[in-house]
Amino acid sequence: MQQIYESIARDYLEDAKHKFRGYKNLAEKALEQVADEEFFVENATDANSVAIVIKHIAGNQRSRWRNFLTEDGEKPDRDRDTEFEINEDDRESLMRSWESGWALLFETLEELSPADLGRTVTIRGEDHTVLQAMNRQLMHYAFHIGQIVILAKIFRGADWKSLTVPKSGSKEFNKEMFRKFGDR
Repeated sequence: MQQIYESIARDYLEDAKHKFRGYKNLAEKALEQVADEEFFVENATDANSVAIVIKHIAGNQRSRWRNFLTEDGEKPDRDRDTEFEINEDDRESLMRSWESGWALLFETLEELSPADLGRTVTIRGEDHTVLQAMNRQLMHYAFHIGQIVILAKIFRGADWKSLTVPKSGSKEFNKEMFRKFGDR
């Protein structure tokens, strides 16, 4: 039974790394389509710009993944409210923070072992298993990366380059997938 657990845990860790990388890549492909002048645009009252979403994800990552197994995920030096303000920030500095946050996340994931998934960590004092904390972050980043994608798509309009299966392209996509992987 222990071998089965370890195998599943190992598979989960690899899949989680793959999913986190996939979300990062999805966001970056959308960001390639956002012009510098659009990066800071807030489309509605109290809406987040792409820049703010980037800043928030990076701040969250620094807090959650630094000393992940030994300290609460909401670090005392985090000022979450300032993640929703643009002061001296520019696109370049925000993208450096973005890369730094993701690097910390991936470094932390590489250090985790299958046995760590059942350990307890806290976020704002609330207990989570490592597995639960990872899922929480996967969902959180997916939500915000979806915001980035939608904003980029709005900015590009008819010039949007699809990041997934394009509209009216399902049949062709499925045909290619079956050609690639076969009919199992």
